[in-house]
Amino acid sequence: MSKTEKFLALEQEFKVYLPVLQQAGEVIRDENISNYPIFAAHQGDLEMGIPVIEKPKHGGKWNINATTLEEFVAKNIIFTDKVDEFLKSYKNPDEFVCIFILSELGATFNYFPVAK
Repeated sequence: MSKTEKFLALEQEFKVYLPVLQQAGEVIRDENISNYPIFAAHQGDLEMGIPVIEKPKHGGKWNINATTLEEFVAKNIIFTDKVDEFLKSYKNPDEFVCIFILSELGATFNYFPVAK
């Protein structure tokens, strides 16, 4: 499976969650918690952020936690000297949901378009 095919498969998998994640991202920004919401998708346990989607309750295979750029920096997942580089790639949260996907394939930042 090519990288594009993998992304399209992930996009279909996460599509059902995007409205909830978009709404959670708006709350994070509206409450001035952060201008950079990030959702961490994982299949095990993750001590980061606040659970938004829990796989046992939704019958899916992903748990998704709401977190922020600031927490990623505090936990040294994004190093301080790499923040500017990250911000250059961070997409408008009104148009995209940023999901940090942790899987057997590794960890990647992905941006999924939201419905308008």
